[in-house]
Amino acid sequence: MILIMADDVSWECFGCYGGEDYETPNIDRLAAQGIRFEHCYSTPICTPSRVKIMTGKYGFRNYTHFGYLHPDERTFGHMMQDAGYQTAIAGKWQLNGLYNSLPGNQDSTRPMKAGFHESLLWQVTRGKGGDGGERFWDPPLEHNGNFITKEENAGKYGPDLLTDFVCDFVERNRDKPFFVYYPMVLVHDPFVPTPDTVGDQAITHALNKAPKGAKARKANFVAMVQYMDKLIGRIANKVDSLGLGEDTIILFTADNGTNTSIRSRWNGTEIQGGKAGMKDNGTHVPLVARWTGHTPKGSVLSDLVDFTDFYATLSDVAGREATADDPIDGRSFFPQLNGQPGNLREWVLCHYQCYWKKNPGQYARTAQYKLYRDGRYYQVPVDLDESNDLGDSVNGEAANVRKELAYLLEKCPPVPPGALDKNTKVRPTYPETPNLFAQ
Repeated sequence: MILIMADDVSWECFGCYGGEDYETPNIDRLAAQGIRFEHCYSTPICTPSRVKIMTGKYGFRNYTHFGYLHPDERTFGHMMQDAGYQTAIAGKWQLNGLYNSLPGNQDSTRPMKAGFHESLLWQVTRGKGGDGGERFWDPPLEHNGNFITKEENAGKYGPDLLTDFVCDFVERNRDKPFFVYYPMVLVHDPFVPTPDTVGDQAITHALNKAPKGAKARKANFVAMVQYMDKLIGRIANKVDSLGLGEDTIILFTADNGTNTSIRSRWNGTEIQGGKAGMKDNGTHVPLVARWTGHTPKGSVLSDLVDFTDFYATLSDVAGREATADDPIDGRSFFPQLNGQPGNLREWVLCHYQCYWKKNPGQYARTAQYKLYRDGRYYQVPVDLDESNDLGDSVNGEAANVRKELAYLLEKCPPVPPGALDKNTKVRPTYPETPNLFAQ
């Protein structure tokens, strides 16, 4: 099982979703060999999405700080370990609590304690200052708790090192059940050259500085998306070359919308990146699944997928029975990976307060309609900009859906108001909130 999550890039940047500015043949090929989900939803920014996908819980249960996964949380890594899988994590960690100097933020073994036998990660005990630094050229990384300096990685490209680690782990564990979680460092800013576009520029850590001018930054962003696709192709090819395609599910998604400085052509229109916002371009993310011999080839599903669903799906992949320790917010999409109808969701939920100076909010939605906690109501597929508030003066299906979504939101704990930051003192959670499916 391999779960790949890209950083800051959404559906408008992939050919199989209608993106026109980027060449993504490897992701497109995975979609052609498997399933492309049209309606997968994250949160608007990285840490809430990462905590949500790893724990299978909505943010009102366990989210308190940007850049932090509470050490007491049970993750899908723990769950897969308990089911007998060898587990690894590579890529972006950023969950130790560095930004708030929280207890244990210098514990380099936190990724292992979070359920992973092996790790190669950026931003575990180091940020960007001091002996830390950026994730791309000459990256400072931590391997199984051991720090690798920028100088030791001189001349190397971080995404290549991380992908090498993933491929090596797969090969070493080819005869065992394994689970790889790869939260990629691509394609987050700064937008800098890749090995395919660096040319004869001197490779130093200074190369991690983005160029001046929107045109140059967009060119680098395009190159980064396409290099990300190339790396995903390497992983898929490794799986196939080892004859593991029928035994290995590959899932590809992203943590949130694209950087707001990026505009992309999509299906004949222009989409501005929506990272940190709650519109469709901030929370609607790709999800592609390939499991050779199981996923129906070229299938496109309109089934709703919430980020809380990944934990439940991995549990089913492992063939285990749910326990009292498992989260209650997710619903497995494993049946769909076998070409079966599944236990479909009627809604997805976004509860968003990241404590990082971003405007919070809460919404529930179906594939067609989206209701915010404050009463705004939109038919999203025909109103991506959310400029036409339907309000409560709707009839027929729209009225019925609005009533159901309003009932759901009434059962949810409120979002702490205001663009709160790392100095916020009161950070309420509501872990005992009942199962919303049962409401």
